[in-house]
Amino acid sequence: MDQDIGQRLRAIRTRLGLSQRHLARVSGVANATISQIEAGRLNPTVSMLKRVLDGIPMSLSEFFADDFEAGDRIFFRAEELTEIADGGVSFRQVGANLQNKAIQLLRECYQPGSGTGRHAITHEGEECGIVLSGRLEVTVGDSTEILRAGDAYYFRSDQPHRFHNPGNEPCELITACSPPSF
Repeated sequence: MDQDIGQRLRAIRTRLGLSQRHLARVSGVANATISQIEAGRLNPTVSMLKRVLDGIPMSLSEFFADDFEAGDRIFFRAEELTEIADGGVSFRQVGANLQNKAIQLLRECYQPGSGTGRHAITHEGEECGIVLSGRLEVTVGDSTEILRAGDAYYFRSDQPHRFHNPGNEPCELITACSPPSF
């Protein structure tokens, strides 16, 4: 999927008539980094890819969606959830196109040692989650806690935040964000 991310980013950037330098300037991500992502030599973290896409602007779900959904679907099979991350982190989203929707619901999985990246994420709205299995280190502003199965969090998303699995087993959780941010 690393190659897919790079190819997809290049296709979107060129379709919009943006140079790598312009995208680097507006996103705050180095031009060399964008070049490496597009060439498939760098697998971006979720936070890095979000920063790049903020310069377009485009959400992670729009970036990873294969097609926009027709109509308002009600039911989604497990295999129909839209994957909007890559690498050691999996974000399986209910629905592909969340434009004009109020809530984003995700089933997240962090492999041991993986996380959203070293840069904190900020966006408008609120988010919450409940850990189903494993352990998750959640940092919001200056507060950090390690959560276990059954533990939960809820915070305003304009506070810098990041997630990391410090354990030796995958961490699974269900999260919600309003409005959709990815």
